[in-house]
Amino acid sequence: MKEFDPGEGPSIVSMTDRVRPLPVGLSATSVHFLGDVAVFVGAEEHAALVSAKDEIAKVTIHGGAVLCSVSDGKRIVTGGDDGELVALNAKGEVTLLATDDKRRWIDNVALHGDGAVAWSAGKTAFVRSAKGEDKTFDVPSTVGGLAFAPKGLRLAIAHYNGVTLWFPNMAANPEFLEWAGSHLSVVFSPDNKFLVTAMHEPAMHGWRLADNRHMRMSGYPGRVRSVSWSAGGKGLATSGADSVIVWPFASKDGPMGKEPAMLAPLPARVALVACHPKNDIMAVGYDNGTVLMVRFEDGAEILVRRNAGAAVSALAWNAKGTLLAFGAEDGDAGMLEL
Repeated sequence: MKEFDPGEGPSIVSMTDRVRPLPVGLSATSVHFLGDVAVFVGAEEHAALVSAKDEIAKVTIHGGAVLCSVSDGKRIVTGGDDGELVALNAKGEVTLLATDDKRRWIDNVALHGDGAVAWSAGKTAFVRSAKGEDKTFDVPSTVGGLAFAPKGLRLAIAHYNGVTLWFPNMAANPEFLEWAGSHLSVVFSPDNKFLVTAMHEPAMHGWRLADNRHMRMSGYPGRVRSVSWSAGGKGLATSGADSVIVWPFASKDGPMGKEPAMLAPLPARVALVACHPKNDIMAVGYDNGTVLMVRFEDGAEILVRRNAGAAVSALAWNAKGTLLAFGAEDGDAGMLEL
């Protein structure tokens, strides 16, 4: 492990002087780009929209805690403990999409490229097609995560002891991928060949979808809370350690029998990873407030934000890869233009 701390010494190239501070006025739990408008989603009630001119507008999106958010670049869809599912556009307009009939928490949400949206409350997963047709499916335990497959309308529903693959538009029985334990999030690989979950224990688990072969991805000191696919889908960057753990997915076997790369080690835990949309670099946020840009090929690092105490809680690129936005738990936020 390297001896220097990028928040302290000159051992690393720095771009901190190019970061524009953003007084968003909230503790962001995520940030998304709608075009070049950065939208910081707060932990409670509000979101803050930052225009290309750094004009900030705060809007109310929920009547309580904001539990989940996702974006397709055109809208941001969020779920809250008020039992509501809402959409927010770049103009700051809020649209109510659904209200749970039992006012249960909406704690997971996913978007499909064709406009379909999925969300969950308790043990029930809901899908609304692009045509506005609603369908539901119950799983054996509380839904831990949702993800649409890149191809076709297939929804992965993570829950205790595995993942259910559901085709909402087909009468066929759902497919069940079993692995003991609590699965708290789920992602498909961009090429649709692999499915990976993050678990309640400090581990990940994967399946090769062609034959459902298992991929054990363990050895983390802490729970994996953030994952991001590299631009070409050849690597899966993950949090959960004091380095970014990058699993190889370039071959047909994925990470089976291979060791992951360990990049950007610091004396702090990785909180968030966000891969660049076009190039083989990623942004990394740590629980001591540091933000780095890291190159996959050789691990070269550039400092974006010094260790400022509060953990990085929001991190995202715009679709063109020209803007990087970050937010911290104490409400501090910034933007770097490349």
